[in-house]
Amino acid sequence: MKVFKKLVLLVLVFVTFKANAQTDKATTTKIVEEKNYVFVATSATPLNSADINKIMSRMPGNMNGGNINLSGSSYDVRVVKDSVIAYLPYYGRSYSASMNPDEQGYKFTSTDFIYDSKKNKRGWNINIKTKDVRDNVQMNLSISQGGYATLSVVSNNKQSITYNGYLSEVKK
Repeated sequence: MKVFKKLVLLVLVFVTFKANAQTDKATTTKIVEEKNYVFVATSATPLNSADINKIMSRMPGNMNGGNINLSGSSYDVRVVKDSVIAYLPYYGRSYSASMNPDEQGYKFTSTDFIYDSKKNKRGWNINIKTKDVRDNVQMNLSISQGGYATLSVVSNNKQSITYNGYLSEVKK
């Protein structure tokens, strides 16, 4: 009976894990090769988490700034053949911050960029270098075959930041 319970539990865990996958292997391959996908951010990890922890610990609720949960928000990066559209928050040190709240974070549309994609055993490594964005933003996107992804963003005026999330198809 114990073996049966363990087997049922193992199958349940496996089914739950597969149900949480965002895209299947074929869909992920199709949308990445067509350059037509959305990276949906679920968490952010700033480079200088020690400094952010100092600030966050003074706030009500005594939060931790090491890994910031973005689930339920609409932060994403859309990649289509002729443009990259980013709408991501930024947590960290900015060397020349804008006073305009609409220009904080990574909020831009780039139509002049270099897109380099390399397939490996585990998925894809994609490098995007913008040419027409003010801070010369560079994005490194590591995508697994199941659609999970990690995005590292580097710019001239801000410390780097990493976002975790998943890929989805562009909705029309």
